[in-house]
Amino acid sequence: MDGKRPAEPGLGLTGKKRKKEVMAEFSEAVTEEILKKQMAEAWSRRTPLRHEAIVMDMDPFLHCVIPNFIQSQNFLEELQKELLNLDFHEKYNDLYKFQQSDDLKKRKEPHICALRKILFKDFRAWLSDISKIDLESTIDMSCAKYEFSDALLCHDDELEGRRIAFILYLVPSWDRSLGGTLDLYSVDEHFQPKQIVKSLIPSWNTLVFFEVSPVSFHQVSEVLSEEKSRLSVSGWFHGPSLTRPPNYIEPLIPRSPHVPQDHEILYDWINPTYLDMDYQIQIQEEFEERSEILLKEFLKPEKFAEVCEALEKGDVKWSSRGPPNKRFYEKAEESTLPDTLKACMALFRSEALFLLLSNFTGLKLHFLAPSEEDEVEDTKEGEAASAPDTTEEGTSCSSSEPKSNQEATGNNSQQSSEQTDPEPAENEAQKESSVPTCQGELRHWKTGHYTLIHDNSKTEFALDLLLYCGCEGWEPEYGGFTSYIAKGEDEELLTVNPENNSLALVYRDRETLKFVKHINHRSLEQKKTFPNRTGFWAFSFVYYE
Repeated sequence: MDGKRPAEPGLGLTGKKRKKEVMAEFSEAVTEEILKKQMAEAWSRRTPLRHEAIVMDMDPFLHCVIPNFIQSQNFLEELQKELLNLDFHEKYNDLYKFQQSDDLKKRKEPHICALRKILFKDFRAWLSDISKIDLESTIDMSCAKYEFSDALLCHDDELEGRRIAFILYLVPSWDRSLGGTLDLYSVDEHFQPKQIVKSLIPSWNTLVFFEVSPVSFHQVSEVLSEEKSRLSVSGWFHGPSLTRPPNYIEPLIPRSPHVPQDHEILYDWINPTYLDMDYQIQIQEEFEERSEILLKEFLKPEKFAEVCEALEKGDVKWSSRGPPNKRFYEKAEESTLPDTLKACMALFRSEALFLLLSNFTGLKLHFLAPSEEDEVEDTKEGEAASAPDTTEEGTSCSSSEPKSNQEATGNNSQQSSEQTDPEPAENEAQKESSVPTCQGELRHWKTGHYTLIHDNSKTEFALDLLLYCGCEGWEPEYGGFTSYIAKGEDEELLTVNPENNSLALVYRDRETLKFVKHINHRSLEQKKTFPNRTGFWAFSFVYYE
């Protein structure tokens, strides 16, 4: 069934010509008893070992490299042909973009069968001997093909039963400039990935394997070659699971109530069209139906130009936000912002804007905004009088309507995929106080940046606000868009693309997650039109009722 049937060159009972079973072996040098004993000792003591046939290193976590893994070049070439003839499917989500074959567990091609036997019979036995791990016969392998702009971002591979991961490279001549390296991360005191400390360059017929553990953070860096494909066979050897330390809970990002500031700030900054009450009612009706809206030319042209000029000048101090298994982008240090940008941040925290957002969305983000409770009271006072016209200006349906429109969004967002939300008890306390709050930052997005959905994301109802700058010439294929998906699904519910001076408002519930897609090297095309431009900027805020 799995390529283990002995070759019997006699007559087939069906009358069909039977294919001769292909045989292959892995590196004899590795199986030599003295080296095998040294390997077992090094594994046990967690000490590095260097030999021409194998290199074992412990930094940043236990990993091994075996060059010339398969003895026969002819076998490898035939194997490569069989693999390239497979059907490949695009794998695409917040974490990765590449092409993957179907599971190789039951493929009947002779060289794939032979490789399966080598790995999961002969090599597994060798690996069990040196690691002293009782590896199971479970077959878990597939073929991956990475082409230009494909990548697999930072993760640890931990899944129930996975003990040792492996990758066999079948690549043409390759060097660091082509990308596609296997990058290994160090960790901090909380066992969170910190930075790349080692990069392994793919090489023909090289096998890399490493121990899967709470600290085995790694990535496949973006492939930069437009001509060459990074082909590999990878999978896991399964065994008894390791005990995992408790999940690290990140410190909460503080939330603040609005800053007292009257409506004059709105007239100073915002396109007068959006301050018209009739237009606000129209916006609210659309928002309550879809739970999202894009308001174009939101700031006055002269104000938006001032903001862009301040960002282009480069006087802002940026700091990198991580850890890389959750996010990677730059955040402005607010204390260093020039006055124009400080004033823009103040706009988004102002009492006047909280009230304006209430009018746009029907959410109760200000005590003057009508709420669901107000509608209930009105209904009690006079059922007849509370007919259809009580839904004007965000009254009766306001805070409940977006929550019932869950097709557009749910919750986890960038924010919940970028930080840990409060414990339920704290959420309850905030609900009882019923003081609307917000949190926000100015972000710089450029090549290599992203946010990821992660296991510790707690979800709650919230309103996301994004205002983009510096997006001229930006194309969706570059990445950098914000994608909303339903929990447990890969299909996108909503995509918000960066667009100059456009204010995106998205209401999310407890069933929706959000991420910013990895910005790939195609984005460098922007420099052809805008030589001094690197990526774009976004004012990113979240508001809570």
